[in-house]
Formats: sequence, C-alpha cells, structure tokens
Amino acid sequence: MRVIRGLHNLAPRQRGTVATIGNFDGVHLGHRAVFGRLRAQGRALRLPATVITFEPQAMEYLAPDAAPARLTRLREKLAALADCGIEQVVLLEFGPKLARMGAREFVRELLVDGLSARYLLVGDDFRFGHGRGGDFWLLREIGREHGFAVENLHTITDGDERVSSTRIREALARGDFAFARRLLGRTYRICGRVGHGHKRGRNIGFPTANLNLHRRVSPLRGVYAVMVRGIADRSWPGVANLGTRPTVDGGARYLLEVHLFDFSGNLYGRHLEVEFRHKLRDEKKFESFDELKIQIGRDSTSARTFLGTPATI
Repeated sequence: MRVIRGLHNLAPRQRGTVATIGNFDGVHLGHRAVFGRLRAQGRALRLPATVITFEPQAMEYLAPDAAPARLTRLREKLAALADCGIEQVVLLEFGPKLARMGAREFVRELLVDGLSARYLLVGDDFRFGHGRGGDFWLLREIGREHGFAVENLHTITDGDERVSSTRIREALARGDFAFARRLLGRTYRICGRVGHGHKRGRNIGFPTANLNLHRRVSPLRGVYAVMVRGIADRSWPGVANLGTRPTVDGGARYLLEVHLFDFSGNLYGRHLEVEFRHKLRDEKKFESFDELKIQIGRDSTSARTFLGTPATI
C-alpha cells in the first residue's frame, strides 16, 4: 500500500483513482463495507482504490478539548487499511489551509486537480469544506460538472442501529468488549512500542511494559485482563492499567502499563499489540504503594481467572 503525504507528493502516474474520504477511526465493519465496494469499483475501472484521510482529525484541530477519543492511532489505522486491500492512501494535514477551504475549492483542489478522480464513494452523513458546507448532493453536482461519478453507500446497521465509531467508543467505555468486537469485526487492541518508565512496578514485584498511546484521549481507562501479541509465537496473558497513574502523580498523559504473567525478559523497543478482553475495575488513587501492591495482586488473580491462566508455583 502506498502512503502519499500531501497532494504535493502526488506523481502523475498516481492520478486517476476511485476514492473515498473520511476519518475511518477504528476501521470498523461499516468502513470495511465502504472499502469492499470501492475495491470492486476499482477493479471494474482498473484504477487504484484510494482512501483520503486526515492527520490530525478535523475535530482534533478545530476543537481539541471536545474531540472524541481515538480508537486507532495513525499507525494502527494505516495497517488496518492495508489489511482491507486498500492500494493507496492520501494523507492530508488538517491545519489552517484545510480549515478555511470552501466545499467547492476542496473538491477542485483535491479530487479534480489533485487526484483526477473518476469515482467517489462516501457515507450518507459525509460533510466537507469550511463550516461543513458540502454534502452528498453538492458532490454529485460537482461530479457532473467535472466528469466523475459519486455514489452514496447507505448506513451499515447492526440490528436497528448504525455501525459507528461513536457506538464502539461507548461500548469500550462501559467495558462491553463483546459488543465492540461485533461492530469492529475483531477484538479491540492498542499497539505501541515499549519504552522506559520509572520502574516502580518492578520495585513492588510487578514489572510492566510501558506503551505510549500517542493520542490525547483514550477510549479506555481502568484495569483490564489482556492478551499480548509480539512477544513469542503465541498471545501472552497479562493485566494492564490504562490511565494517568494517579497514585504516582502521573499527570495528564495517558499510559498503558502491562504486567505479563510469568514472563522474564527485555521488551524495550519491542512493538506489542495489547488485546483487551475484560474490564476488572476503574482506575483509582491509593494512599500508599503498599495498598497499590495489594490491589495489583488482586487484579492479577482476577485476570488470571478470567483468562484461564493459573499461577505458577
């Protein structure tokens, strides 16, 4: 999969596409339906299936304090798009220029002059341009003027409700991982590289692998039973805390700390995938490290029970 960062990096041979536009946070089953239709149209026209997306997302630039929690960081989203068979991603920086750009200017610069799009597929709630002034009907009108087709893929539903990133965030917040998995089409996971922490967990008998989340807000907060990939040729059980570590005055930055059961070894620099299986409790502040140590022991026992991983003697 080619990743093109900015329209200025488009080569002439990369013009002529079938495309879709959006944030695609989580790359859930609704998004996958869009991509399946896009790939089919690409095969019919012999053109690359292209996803246009933004970094940061529009709300993260326009109203960062109100922006929803990210389900996937950019690296995770690109990996998921590749798994969906997308051939080309155009990654646009959302900043002052895009924020000011009107709907017609957006289409002309991006889809006509930039990509020479032949076909555009969007969801039924798609809005674009300054003040969200553009919609599907404006796209169809501009498409007729410039010779590209526009199709609306209607809402993908689960029962009577639409599959959406918002519903997945809500499910994760209440610890309903089965429902989140149903909408995502996979177990929810967070990926990251193991970095150095303060080594306080090691000092109380529970060493942790520390992963920076690379996002302002996390869709999860609390203590979880997890399975971790990237260590050996199998998933490894553990218990994880995701939050701001109030007992150690961790501050506002979210951190994922994972204690792996019965593991010894150096994981620094390793890229791990942490799959969340069950919420054990909310994050809380303890009065002392002794209280924290006791609680981590209880959490580990609960996680082992849920995951079916007995303690070694």
